[in-house]
Amino acid sequence: MKAKKSIKYWAEDDKPREKILQKGTQALSDVELLAILLSSGSANQSAIELSRTILADVSNNLNLLGKKSAKDLMKYQGVGIAKASTILAALELGRRRKQEEALEQKFIKSSQDAFDYFQPILGDLSHEEFHILLLNRANGIIASKMISIGGTAGTIIDVKLIMKYLLEHLTQSIIIAHNHPSGNNNPSQQDIAISIKIKKACEFFDIKFLDHIIIADKTFYSLADEGKI
Repeated sequence: MKAKKSIKYWAEDDKPREKILQKGTQALSDVELLAILLSSGSANQSAIELSRTILADVSNNLNLLGKKSAKDLMKYQGVGIAKASTILAALELGRRRKQEEALEQKFIKSSQDAFDYFQPILGDLSHEEFHILLLNRANGIIASKMISIGGTAGTIIDVKLIMKYLLEHLTQSIIIAHNHPSGNNNPSQQDIAISIKIKKACEFFDIKFLDHIIIADKTFYSLADEGKI
């Protein structure tokens, strides 16, 4: 079988680096963008072919790629610590950009608004995190805080610490959210139980408990919408 040409022998219009300068980033496919991060391939694959292999293994889903560790990426021939670190750094920059866009949102008027706020923060994590969103009387955002961080199966919630934080900020209402790395957004009995526990604590201080949003990649479950709280 005839060996495929290295990228350096491609037509100028087809080379990812030249293409990005001539046509802009939006003209490049995910494969081409990843190839630029890789810079080079292996002895058997060009950067484009290696990029295509990596993306195929995550079903061409960038959210799934974002959950890969350096160790996962270094399993591919031609990917060492430098290339793995470059890919992870680029994905993290993209995630932080989405977080900053979420922070520009000023008011939460629905479960969809809450999902739009939390998804960039929680959507592609490989571990569970539990966050609270503090709102004023007009449902304007006061602050957001991560309350706990756990493994792939769960996280520990301290209701006393949550209430302390709410009272310090004179909070009028809250929304809580956490993610399910498994991709299943259905609540567990523990999710429902902690929601009820926090809601009762809030009621004692006249703080409205508006919702508990469970994020699973690009989908969500609202306990308030489903009548679970």
